[in-house]
Amino acid sequence: MTEPGASPEDPWVKVEYAYSDNSLDPDDEDSDYHQEAYKESYKDRRRRAHTQAEQKRRDAIKRGYDDLQTIVPTCQQQDFSIGSQKLSKAIVLQKTIDYIQFLHKEKKKQEEEVSTLRKDVTALKIMKVNYEQIVKAHQDNPHEGEDQVSDQVKFNVFQGIMDSLFQSFNASISVASFQELSACVFSWIEEHCKPQTLREIVIGVLHQLKNQLY
Repeated sequence: MTEPGASPEDPWVKVEYAYSDNSLDPDDEDSDYHQEAYKESYKDRRRRAHTQAEQKRRDAIKRGYDDLQTIVPTCQQQDFSIGSQKLSKAIVLQKTIDYIQFLHKEKKKQEEEVSTLRKDVTALKIMKVNYEQIVKAHQDNPHEGEDQVSDQVKFNVFQGIMDSLFQSFNASISVASFQELSACVFSWIEEHCKPQTLREIVIGVLHQLKNQLY
């Protein structure tokens, strides 16, 4: 209401009227309430999403540990030191590491066995070829074997093979210490006692003696 005597055109009256209770927007209070409710709802959604993501992560980790206990045999064996208690995550991880190291050692051992078997197969193949050549030579010349050689010739064959091996042995072996000697011997065997190498030595000795005899 305007004061008596005040003109409606008075600017002070307009200002007072503008700030009177009748001029407030009735929707301002509701707008603030809805905005605050929206903020609270957004925070709740963020919190709920974070909680769900964290729960999924924990469930995935738990499933991983459960799978390890199922796969790793040592995790299934009863540990009397902890009784009937459930294995802790640290124990599960340690048993898993130990089992992986065990598998690596077994794999290396099997690879070495396979390598040895392959060498044996190679040696057997060489022997097979040699025997086939002997049989074929005998079939082509059935009377060639009638001329027996003396024990001296047999000894000369052995001596020729040993002389050839000793030359490589003497050139490869170091006697600075017993440990170095042992290492050199094994290295020499691997290098100079291969089936193919021995075959070449024997063939060379036989050719040499054959030229001397005939």
